[in-house]
Amino acid sequence: MSKRLTVRHSTRYAYAAPVEFGEHRLMLRPRDSHDIRLVAATLTLSPPASLRWVHDVFGNSIAFASFAEPAPTLEITSELVIERYALDRPPAVLDPAAARYPFVYSPDDRADLGRLAELHHPDPKGDLLAWARGFVAGDTTDTLALLADINLGIKNGFAYEARDAEGTQTPLETLGRGAGTCRDFAFLMVEALRALGIGARFVSGYLYDPALDGGTTGAGATHAWVDAYLPGAGWIEYDPTNGLVGATSLIRVAVAREPGQAVPITGSFTGAAGDFLGLTVAVTVSADGPAAPTAAPTAAPTAA
Repeated sequence: MSKRLTVRHSTRYAYAAPVEFGEHRLMLRPRDSHDIRLVAATLTLSPPASLRWVHDVFGNSIAFASFAEPAPTLEITSELVIERYALDRPPAVLDPAAARYPFVYSPDDRADLGRLAELHHPDPKGDLLAWARGFVAGDTTDTLALLADINLGIKNGFAYEARDAEGTQTPLETLGRGAGTCRDFAFLMVEALRALGIGARFVSGYLYDPALDGGTTGAGATHAWVDAYLPGAGWIEYDPTNGLVGATSLIRVAVAREPGQAVPITGSFTGAAGDFLGLTVAVTVSADGPAAPTAAPTAAPTAA
């Protein structure tokens, strides 16, 4: 069973005078897989640019855009048509040795997960580890139940706050504030799982909500969630912002070790410090034609 979805992601930068654009890195195109099929993809840039396509170390599809002429605006529009498949299978089945936590990865899994199973931010007082261990029920805990509890613990225990500034809070900042955005919640869960010795990675993409007016936070916009690696089941998606597990509403575009590696658009311009006037981002995700876009200001590219 599949669902065909259309994603339109438009970004517009405005400047007081024509500026020169440095190379821009675009992470907007998902990869085909057994759960997502890319039917069509269009990338439109104004002013025009030459594109160089590569796969990064994680296998993500990356376009590098080089601009030949200055301009007072830069518009980047990605349009995708995808088919998102609901897998016809029972709930995740783990290897017997991993069914209860703690478990030990095989030597090959440990080697291949590498830094995906290691903390990336200091936890000098063990606050993150203590918080994560608070979900462990006893000497042995059902592994799937543990991850589901952490996922729901973030959804129910933290306040969602939209934030336009670029960057992601550290896990300790999110714990201390008790609030954050989807990317903060995703990175908190990623690092909490790593603290428990479970391999995890950061995922960015889009969230489709058929209602488009509530029920899921972040629908119709860029979104972030978590992949956890469990032997026998492979990578399982967890969305701590909404408490979802393996939902077909999650449209994966990129996976990364940490949030800074999964930014949809990065780049620079050369001009006066005050030339930058603003930036708007509009995203629509729909199953049956375009929906009314939502626009929000966000961070500016760097002036050289």
